[in-house]
Amino acid sequence: MLDLILFNSIWVLPFLTVLFTLPIHSSKTSTIKGIHLVSAAFVLAISLYLTIKVYLTATLTTPDASTFSLHFVTQHLWWKSIGASFFIGADALSLVMVLLTAIVVFTGILVSWSMQGNTKIFFALIQILGASVYGVFISFDLFLLFVFYEMEALCMYLMIGGFGSGRKDYGGKKLSLTLALGSSMVLAALIGIYLESGLNTWNLLELGQVTFPMSLQIWAFPLLFMGFAVSGSLFPFHFWSPDGHSAAPTAVSMLAAGVMMKMGPYACLRVAIYLMPEAAKMYLPYIVFLLIFNVILSGFIAIRHKDLKYITAYSSISHLGLIFLGIAAMTFLGFRGAVLQMLSHGLLTALFFATIGMVYSRTHTRDITQMSGLMKQIPFIGVAFVIAGFACLGLPGLSGFIAEASIFIGAFQNDSSWIRIVSIFAILSITITAIYVLRSANRFLSGPLSHPSIIDANFKEKLSIILLVIPLFFLGLFPSGISEWIDSSLLPIYTHLMR
Repeated sequence: MLDLILFNSIWVLPFLTVLFTLPIHSSKTSTIKGIHLVSAAFVLAISLYLTIKVYLTATLTTPDASTFSLHFVTQHLWWKSIGASFFIGADALSLVMVLLTAIVVFTGILVSWSMQGNTKIFFALIQILGASVYGVFISFDLFLLFVFYEMEALCMYLMIGGFGSGRKDYGGKKLSLTLALGSSMVLAALIGIYLESGLNTWNLLELGQVTFPMSLQIWAFPLLFMGFAVSGSLFPFHFWSPDGHSAAPTAVSMLAAGVMMKMGPYACLRVAIYLMPEAAKMYLPYIVFLLIFNVILSGFIAIRHKDLKYITAYSSISHLGLIFLGIAAMTFLGFRGAVLQMLSHGLLTALFFATIGMVYSRTHTRDITQMSGLMKQIPFIGVAFVIAGFACLGLPGLSGFIAEASIFIGAFQNDSSWIRIVSIFAILSITITAIYVLRSANRFLSGPLSHPSIIDANFKEKLSIILLVIPLFFLGLFPSGISEWIDSSLLPIYTHLMR
């Protein structure tokens, strides 16, 4: 019972924190920040505790190949007339994504400690955004999942428009309208699935037992898959990401790239492929062609940019393409690599944007041509940026290598010549990644000193960096336990696909 209460507090506590801070005057910024930080720390501690507990228990059991093995299930009828229920729970995949979100939310609050403006609203929006992402990862009622999915888009717009910089209105609207397009595609497909099933339910587990006719799957799968893929920046719906990231505050960029952009691939696996496996087998070999832009062309675009946020944004598009490559490979190892890449990319992009925000707050520029020699002044931040860069280009010992190797091997296990050709190009893209990562690091970290008066990271910034760096090394050095545990969540999806 205690564990069930703790699990529900993961998404409830952020909302309670917002309500608790409402009566506090906005001028008491230290109090407001402290309350939000303690709240995020509790959620992180609870997520870590529950993840470890379920992991230790799961190693003693054999996973069920027919359905998801859920823990901490809470289910109540919510909207009787349409069969919608409040149905949440967690398996291995849900728990690791929730833990990733908790880490990014906590570190995002830490790096935003010195932000100016209405901190009461800003930190409230961070909490609500975090709660909406938690909700997506733990919802097993499709109607509830869609509600949480929509909530994050509104928070993103408010945070970029109210607290962003540069072309913040343009970036916020572009992001929100593009995500709204994806959401409308998802909603249309979900309504079709709901009506076709005839069960008067949105329960994912019950719908998973239905064999939907191809007359539905042939139009619903592309709408559902591509609608979710919008938040994962799959071509041709990638264009919101660079402008959105460049205009967003540091914490928002961390949350968007670190966890929000993982909701799309997560839902593609959990919902689209699981419910419509026949259409998945028909469409995924063609979807793989879209990855050429994500993996190759976006890397070349990153090379030509001088703004650190734009470089990281296009780098994210490239590496998110690898996630979809693992999914499109339709092999078990490919699926595992896709999930590992979600975790790896979430951590390293959060670290990238955190260090970029720290550099910008000190130099007031993100142009790499206007910075040099910063490693002499800010070695802690500089080393963190380099570690993120090495993880990004797949250096052995870091999480990126394990994830990318699993994806590439899994892709070659597919007999399709086209998938193998795209995989070869994807492997060669590592060279492109090395060019823009090493070029960026060399430009602003080495050479003559350009900003002699700046100081290195403070305690809160160092703590945020450490919390992001440790799991990057942990996943890279000890991949077996976590990857085999995640397999228990992927087995039902793969079994449905291969039936």
